[in-house]
Amino acid sequence: GAMTTVRREAFGRMPPEEGGGEVEKFVLQSDSARVEILSFGCIITTLETKDRDGQFSDVVLGFDTLEGYTRKHPFFGAVVGRVANRIANGRFTLDGKEYQLFLNNGPNSLHGGAKGFDKVLWSPQVLPNGVRFFRLSPDGEEGYPGDLKVWVTYTLSGRELAINYQAQTSKTTPISLTNHSYFNLAGQGSCDIYDHEISIEADSYLPVDDTKIPTGEVAAVQGTGFDLRQPVELGKHLQKFHLDGFDHNFCLHQGQDRRLVARVFHPPTGRTMEVHTTQPGIQFYTGNNLDGSLKGKGAATYPKHSAFCLETQNWPDAVNKPHFPNVLLHPGEEYNHTTWLVFNTA
Repeated sequence: GAMTTVRREAFGRMPPEEGGGEVEKFVLQSDSARVEILSFGCIITTLETKDRDGQFSDVVLGFDTLEGYTRKHPFFGAVVGRVANRIANGRFTLDGKEYQLFLNNGPNSLHGGAKGFDKVLWSPQVLPNGVRFFRLSPDGEEGYPGDLKVWVTYTLSGRELAINYQAQTSKTTPISLTNHSYFNLAGQGSCDIYDHEISIEADSYLPVDDTKIPTGEVAAVQGTGFDLRQPVELGKHLQKFHLDGFDHNFCLHQGQDRRLVARVFHPPTGRTMEVHTTQPGIQFYTGNNLDGSLKGKGAATYPKHSAFCLETQNWPDAVNKPHFPNVLLHPGEEYNHTTWLVFNTA
């Protein structure tokens, strides 16, 4: 039962002003999961998993057509880079040279800039149990230094989806890649995530200023609403601690090895999702900016708190915070991180 099949099909064409290239969809299927991924933005458009009765449901937010993804949207399912999350004032200094990025999130640069990795076509290669996407991000793209070669590989085995990121650069550059899927284990289009139980294996988190940039403090979760080391029911927890939602980096135990960092359980369906990673941080986001205005798959609307993201990545603004984990990739080195999403029932 460990066989994965991979199918490729046409999904649409880019608009003429974007070069009109063909966008393909890759369907990865095992006995317990089905994943659909585009060559545009490496976007996961569909992720179907079983509930405790064996019924499949799609648990990620997204659109039915390519047009939804080429228009403005909150990074549904996409790979974001060259640097995920926020860089303060869109500025950093490397080897005495200052770099200025596009400001697309108030005073800050977010998720790679005006046209990040989520808004470009990648070159696909079909693998026996998945698909690998490649692109060259040219020197100076979105203000970043160096020709950066990037490979993103999705593989499905049974109930486990692995996402591997590799990169090499010609000049020293910051890099932090993640996938920005929005999940609802009740099935996409369900109205909220308040009945989900979540735990995150983190002893500390990063407090942020009012533009969501980390203050630089690494704060203990102990005794705060950020202590998610034991599972909490999300709705009750937000009420108890008077939180509008989460959009924070949780600091993970450092190391190059795979480790379990987060678990989500949805009692009504029995679905569970585990996140394992080699990354130093995980951004937990509860869809605070969703407002019901986007028409999603099957005419679903996506109101506030109707999905969560668990984005494995380096710590936000690490390029400007020397005491944060290293975010710089040098020529001759390889950036190599993997995140595993494991779907099960309990």
